[in-house]
Amino acid sequence: MSHRDTSIQLIVGLGNPGQEYAQTRHNAGFWYVERLAEQHGISLKNDPKFNGISGRGQIQGHDVRLLLPSTFMNRSGQSVVPFAKFYQIAPENMLIAHDELDMNPGIIRLKTAGGHGGHNGLRDIVPHIGPNFHRLRIGIGHPGAKERVTGHVLGKAPNSEQQLMDDAIHHALMRTDLLLDGEIQHAMNQINAYKP
Repeated sequence: MSHRDTSIQLIVGLGNPGQEYAQTRHNAGFWYVERLAEQHGISLKNDPKFNGISGRGQIQGHDVRLLLPSTFMNRSGQSVVPFAKFYQIAPENMLIAHDELDMNPGIIRLKTAGGHGGHNGLRDIVPHIGPNFHRLRIGIGHPGAKERVTGHVLGKAPNSEQQLMDDAIHHALMRTDLLLDGEIQHAMNQINAYKP
């Protein structure tokens, strides 16, 4: 491997499986990975061994694996952890894309390390691999009250918000090659500067 140590070799999208969840806010991480796969002609196939849907392909000359857990969100670790172990991918070489309540639709941020921030998917992953993976946080907005969070994340965004999220994801997609090159800081500057 001629990669520098920070190059991204595995990109994971978090979400819930099944058609009824496909368009819900909690699946924003899936949207990013699905579009990335589409853009680069990587086919995503059922991967029952790792409780997920996975693909492998070339993006800008880099060999990359993509993974969408097909467990429910709060069991994401049951897919991500064995997959990363099997392919010997260190947390430093992983990007996990997920929805972020604490940011408005249209905001997108790249972050390295940290806790799970209350995210159910990350909460199931961090204890097993540690915190040192990279995260692409896709803002979905907060409904304002704690008791409304579940309905919000499992709900479909109105078109105006969906458009903001789609545009932000598009912005990140255009800069994914920086991540694959291991230019994490550069990618962070570019992605985090995005304004809807």
